[in-house]
Amino acid sequence: MKLTILGGGGFRVPLVYGALLGDRGEGRVTEVVLHDLDAGRLTAVTRVLAEQASQAEDAPVVTATTDLDEALRGADFIFSAIRVGGLEGRANDERVALAEGVLGQETVGAGGIAYGLRTVPVAVDIAQRVARLAPDAWVINFTNPAGLVTEAMSRHLGDRVIGICDSPVGLGRRIARVLGANPREAWIDYVGLNHLGWVRGLRVAGRDELPRLLADPELLGSFEEGKLFGVDWLQSLGAIPNEYLHYYYFNREAVRAYQQAEKTRGAFLHDQQARFYDEVGAPGAKALDVWDRTRAEREATYMSENRETAGAGERDADDLSGGYEKVALALMRAIARDERTTLILNVRNQSTLSVLDNDAVIEVPCLVDANGAHPVTVAPLPDHATGLVCAVKAVEREVLAAAESGSRTTAVKAFALHPLVDSVNVARRLVEGYREVHPGLAYLK
Repeated sequence: MKLTILGGGGFRVPLVYGALLGDRGEGRVTEVVLHDLDAGRLTAVTRVLAEQASQAEDAPVVTATTDLDEALRGADFIFSAIRVGGLEGRANDERVALAEGVLGQETVGAGGIAYGLRTVPVAVDIAQRVARLAPDAWVINFTNPAGLVTEAMSRHLGDRVIGICDSPVGLGRRIARVLGANPREAWIDYVGLNHLGWVRGLRVAGRDELPRLLADPELLGSFEEGKLFGVDWLQSLGAIPNEYLHYYYFNREAVRAYQQAEKTRGAFLHDQQARFYDEVGAPGAKALDVWDRTRAEREATYMSENRETAGAGERDADDLSGGYEKVALALMRAIARDERTTLILNVRNQSTLSVLDNDAVIEVPCLVDANGAHPVTVAPLPDHATGLVCAVKAVEREVLAAAESGSRTTAVKAFALHPLVDSVNVARRLVEGYREVHPGLAYLK
């Protein structure tokens, strides 16, 4: 089976390859094609993968190319993890937004909109090429903003594109762990949009254990989300929000922390990864060791500004192991081998949430089999969550409309309607600021 990885020179590709090395089942991936626009990054990541392969038996064969059409032809699965504009673009997203006093995070608020506006046209082109060159392939999208990009691609690929994210997986794992349950045996009642969802229940052997967690302040305050959001707020909600909702519930504090930080997250990663690619390219470098060390630092500093604001301290060691690559592997296995499983995924709504139309991409538990991912019926969201979900989905739709039409006016509307952008005038300045720093947004007229 052939897997093509778009963004194949990306730093996290070795996580995906490492997951593949542990798969020994029938119908497993035997060929991996890496595609990237940067040949130097491809060379560096290929070196890391070669060292991984040397420690395993019968490893999938790896090839690399900068030719997109060549990479897509004959693929059974296509994993999309591109970053349009690179980490320099992410740093600019943060800088422009913070200068206006609003959040610049890459998937939330102004930064997420800017990232979406320059990513959607590229993602749509990829989807159209896949439909033409690999019509039977399944696309697994990890490109951020994941829900928005998945919806853009679904307009051309239907249900053959499925979005994944590691945040719900990590959240469910942490809740199960603190309750003393096996995450593999727990049913997680999670619903929302990508980076905008809530765990409303966790069932073990048919019993919902979440009320026990919410009723125990000591237990509730002992894990990441309890420290991040505070026990009182979680008990008020009666649910455990995705960590990214910290940007909504504590927006003023988050913006201040980002403004006061020595470096924004994007700037930090830009410098860190530049060092990584330089080190791996040096003669005699132990590529895998360099990658492991860099990954550990990256994971340990994840959302550090939010944790500092909340007084949450350092991340637990158990939360530093990633997770999206395991979701990707489980998804591929379920489809390729009809190994039925349940995963939290980004898929078209169908009739799951009545407040959204059928084509809206949402993030919910899905039953996965050879025919793809099928969203499970869930209870309606409470009003406070419904309001946020509908508002952010409306913004996503304006981003898609702006990307399709090239309308600057529609782009302004997308920014202005977001709950974390507090002025139409700020929205206008954001559009102009982003057009100045991102050549890829010149299409907005």
